Order: sequence, then C-alpha cells, then structure tokens
Amino acid sequence: MSRADLIPTRNPVAASLVAFRALLARDLTVTRKNLREVVPRTLLQPLLLMFVFTYVFPKIGQGVGGAVGDATGSFSTLLVAGVVALAIIFQGIQSVALPMVQEFGYTREIEDRVLAPLPVSLVAFEKIVAGAIISFFSALLVFPIAAIVPATPVNLEIDWPVLITLMPLACIMAGALGLTFGTRFEPRNVPILFGVVVLPLTFLGAIYYSWSALEPIRWLQLAVLVNPLVYMSEGFRAALTPSPHMSLWAVYGALTGFTILFTWLGIRGFKQRVVS
Repeated sequence: MSRADLIPTRNPVAASLVAFRALLARDLTVTRKNLREVVPRTLLQPLLLMFVFTYVFPKIGQGVGGAVGDATGSFSTLLVAGVVALAIIFQGIQSVALPMVQEFGYTREIEDRVLAPLPVSLVAFEKIVAGAIISFFSALLVFPIAAIVPATPVNLEIDWPVLITLMPLACIMAGALGLTFGTRFEPRNVPILFGVVVLPLTFLGAIYYSWSALEPIRWLQLAVLVNPLVYMSEGFRAALTPSPHMSLWAVYGALTGFTILFTWLGIRGFKQRVVS
C-alpha cells in the first residue's frame, strides 16, 4: 500500500458545500460588521417614501397620500407593498452589484474567492444567495416603518401562502439582478447604473400605483411589463393588502422567468469576467 493510499480524500460535493457555506458566512459577516452603514442605507429610502407620501402629504392636505375611496384602497395601504418590493430590489442591487464592481476592479479581490474548492458558477451563485438574505431582512424593516409613520390607516390583510412563497422568490431574483449588473458595469459606470437603470426601474415599477391604474395609458401599461419590479409590487400587493392586483399566475410566472434569466446572465457574466 502506497503512502498516497493512506491519505484520506474528501468528497468533491462535500468540499464544495463547505466552501460555499464559508463564502456565504464571510459575506454575511462583512455585512454584520458594517451594520452602521447598511442599516441607515436600508432604512432611509423606505422611511422617506412613507414619511413624505403617507404622513406629510395627508397632513398638508395633498391628494397624494390621502384616502382613495374606502379605507381598503387608501394610498398608505397601496404604498406599503410597493415599498417592500423596492427595499428588496434596491438592497439586492446594492449588496451584490456594488461590492462586485469593486472586487472586479484593479485590486482583483475576486481572485481570492474563485480559488475556493468549488465551481466558479457556485461562487457566483453564492453572491446571489447572500444578496437574497440581505434583501429579506431589508424587507422586514419596512413593516415597523409602516406601522409607525403613516398618518392615514394602513390596512394589511396578509395572505400567508402568497407571502411565504413570494418573499424568497423576489429576494433571489433581486440578488440575481444585482449579480447581472455587477458583472456588466465597470466602476466608472456605476453612476450610469443608478441614473439610467435603477431610477427608471423605480419610478415605473408600480410602487406608487397599481398596474391596473395605468389602463388609461395603455402603451405605458404594456411597456412596464418588462420591469421585474412591477411584478414584485403587484405580488406583495396581493400578499399584504386587499387592494386590486395583477393575476398571481402572471406574477409568479414572470418572477420565475426573470430569476432564471438573471441567474443565467449573472453567472455567465461572472465567468467571463473571471476568465478575462
């Protein structure tokens, strides 16, 4: 028996799982150590949206932010679902795309990650999972804001099966979108990412209005169907409120399709950047 036969070998699958968990733990630890930056960044946007639209506007008598029809159709109730969706997608982009842009920069920090004993595609997928976890906790922070800030009633009617299935799907999709952006934008182009991509994504994402409300502008109602945030907002409207919403078949179908598309694009872009 040779000396090599006495050396224990590790199952490649087991080794990959250990490395995957280690990379995930590292990313989440970095996030935890930067909570002083992450929490204000996460809270500021939903807090400002809820404060201005559901507290300031009603207090000064503006129509936006006031009741629309009965209590179940109040703007505050309508907005909560959109803000949850916005928190998820915004944090998915920030927590994955921005670090990715830096790691692919001149320091090439990403090279340390791809030396882990697992396929490069799994290194990329770990970024999606980390972004999904951070997005999930960002969404949870919206609920205490919605309970405290609005001056008009927020009438939530939670559909638990929809919420429990929609939340992880939306978070994974947001992480995959962040990976896609992070592998396609250079550090010098980050302002373009937020100014030209994220901003239109936000304003045309059915956050401040339901998708059905765009019926008078039919061309726009059809055009925004390419925006994944529309389906997230409508899905959370179905999961959290009694407000009218898009068909859940369309919501789940579109989000599943976007998740598969962005995961494929993100992993493909990650491999291309690593090889180059």
